[in-house]
Amino acid sequence: MAKRRPNGGGTISRRADGRYMGRAYVTDTDGNRVRKTVYGATWDEANEKLGKLQDQERHGIPVPSRAWSVGEWLDYWIEHIVRPNREDNTYDKYESKVRLYIRPHLGKKPLARLSAAQVRAFMATLTRQEIPAPTRFEVLRTLRNALNRAIKEEILTRNVALLVDMPKVSKDKGTAWNAREAIAFLRSTRAHRFYAACVLVLVLGLRRSELLGLRWQDIDFDARQFTPVKQVQRKKGVGLILKDLKTESSQATLPLPEFCARALEERRELQELERKIAGDHWHQEPDQDVIFSSEHGGLTDPVGFSRTFDRLVKRAGVRRITVRLARHTCGTLLAFLKVHPKVAQAILRHSQISMTMDVYTHVAGDSEREAVAMLAELLEDPLIG
Repeated sequence: MAKRRPNGGGTISRRADGRYMGRAYVTDTDGNRVRKTVYGATWDEANEKLGKLQDQERHGIPVPSRAWSVGEWLDYWIEHIVRPNREDNTYDKYESKVRLYIRPHLGKKPLARLSAAQVRAFMATLTRQEIPAPTRFEVLRTLRNALNRAIKEEILTRNVALLVDMPKVSKDKGTAWNAREAIAFLRSTRAHRFYAACVLVLVLGLRRSELLGLRWQDIDFDARQFTPVKQVQRKKGVGLILKDLKTESSQATLPLPEFCARALEERRELQELERKIAGDHWHQEPDQDVIFSSEHGGLTDPVGFSRTFDRLVKRAGVRRITVRLARHTCGTLLAFLKVHPKVAQAILRHSQISMTMDVYTHVAGDSEREAVAMLAELLEDPLIG
């Protein structure tokens, strides 16, 4: 007796090539009722596939309205989801990982059939090509994000990239300066036009982009506090721009110790002198009254600032470190002063206390303002360290 499907359960028939074909009406991602076909080597295999298809329908999971390839979906994701909604730096990072790594290896594969084994083989290929572990980490994270969005758009039902282990990346990024090295550096840079910038990096741990985006209107000298609001970024085809900081936590009001305030006041006098020297060549937009402007009033390139910092480090004769690592000197000094880790977390604005606990292991101090004031006294006294 021939096997039958229940009423409303679709149909299964045998093809001329001997395979079995199951067909049933389901809803696609465009909201249309379409007839979907599955295939199996046996009746039972076709029946199982058809059952899974109708289970999805009963649970409200639509089938894709089109058969995307991995490359097609990545192109759509980059241009229509990432570009309009994410920062330029994030878009550039995702676009480069897709273009250089993911698309050449996985681009032609059907999106719905992409398997964990294929992703794992792809990552193994990158390893054989000696692609650095941090790059491989970002590549897999990019693929995971793209597939997560496909699930959200109801194109996929699961993210196979989540089944692949992330590459192990060494956390050893170098050691920040100790108090002696930090003070020696500040002494050496005392006469430089970006001395105040170096002070804010070391004392308050400001990131490079938000440091260069700091405006005079963000500083409250009377209340001895400031609120970072903007950051400098380079936008492809446009140049340097001022953009809002990403999160509200990045725009928290921070204490401004006397040491930093005096450095900023000197910077304001120096900027006025630079304005007079530049004369008609001084160009600064009204809404871009940044503190650490270029010598002609424009925004300072973050990459250019890093190069200047490198030259200052070399001239100071201290151990070579980057701006990114230098800002963690603030953490070293806070720990040296035995400031409470929660206070240090607020000053450096770490999202998780575990990030701060890697450095801050001692308990002391009662408030952010007191902690920063103690740190200012340490850096200000030429005999300490």
